[in-house]
Amino acid sequence: MDAKKKIDLIKRNLQEIVGEKELDKKLKSGKEFSLYWGTMPTGAVSFAYFFPMLKISDFLKAGLKVKILLADLHAALDGVSWDLLEKRYKYYERAIYLILQTLGTDIKKLEFVKGSELQLNKDYLNDLLKLSTFTTVAKAKHSASEAVKTARDNPKLAGLIYPLMQALDEEYLKVDAQFAGLDQRKILVYAREFLPKIKYEKRIELMTPMIKGLVGKQMSSSVESSKIDLLDSEKIVKRKINKADCVAGNFENGIMELLKYLIMVLKEDNKEKFVVERDEKHGGNLEYSCYKEIEKDFVLKKLHPLDLKNAVAKEINFLLRNFRKDKKIKELYRAAYS
Repeated sequence: MDAKKKIDLIKRNLQEIVGEKELDKKLKSGKEFSLYWGTMPTGAVSFAYFFPMLKISDFLKAGLKVKILLADLHAALDGVSWDLLEKRYKYYERAIYLILQTLGTDIKKLEFVKGSELQLNKDYLNDLLKLSTFTTVAKAKHSASEAVKTARDNPKLAGLIYPLMQALDEEYLKVDAQFAGLDQRKILVYAREFLPKIKYEKRIELMTPMIKGLVGKQMSSSVESSKIDLLDSEKIVKRKINKADCVAGNFENGIMELLKYLIMVLKEDNKEKFVVERDEKHGGNLEYSCYKEIEKDFVLKKLHPLDLKNAVAKEINFLLRNFRKDKKIKELYRAAYS
């Protein structure tokens, strides 16, 4: 892969890059570039995890070294019972592995890291205390506001520690960049501002857009109708998709974002077409090679929402096939969420 293709692949579908000039310089240096993506093992993994995993697949294809931090201590700070942390960790590790397997990702340069094994050491805790001396309560609260469950007027101390730890993770994972959703922006900006205060290098921050939910503004683990779970049956997936917001002519909805940021990316990479099956009396099947073609027909109302939903449900059910036949993920799910 030539340098331009590599950079284009790394930047594909990113909403924002903080430190883009630094990124370009490091990539052109020829030295190995590493980044990390972190998640807390909290609620059950939803289909939304396919979005960051597809981007991680891009990074790995481009030859980057990727670390996935399964932040069990962060989950405890966010309210998960300490007794459940190990069970949730094992479930998340398996779920993410299966998503990457489904996407056909080469994971030779991928490493899973357990948060507590990284963070419960003398040096890390010493730096956490150092960082706290530079950070006001107001700054910690502001940084955590989009990503952590904190009460507005009387937040728990745990939620205020969270952004400090996420900043330190960049240093202790020894990476060049952090990858996250746009909802993490305040924490990422905090990390760039405050790590140098304790003599550590600021990192590059890569962010993807927030994907709309099937119902409402954003996919949420706490709103059942807005998301699809990895273990949902084919019937449940079809029912949720059919109930999703999708007004004829208006492309600003979760169905279209599933197509734009996931389904059509996979189709184009694999040189496949997205097929919308229709009766001959309604004009017969439609085939699309790129997202823009779908959006154009949808806006012009040449593509009916129900026909589109049926096609999207079929694609999602195909992507979930590995989960429905994997006994281990079902056992781990029951142990973690019984």
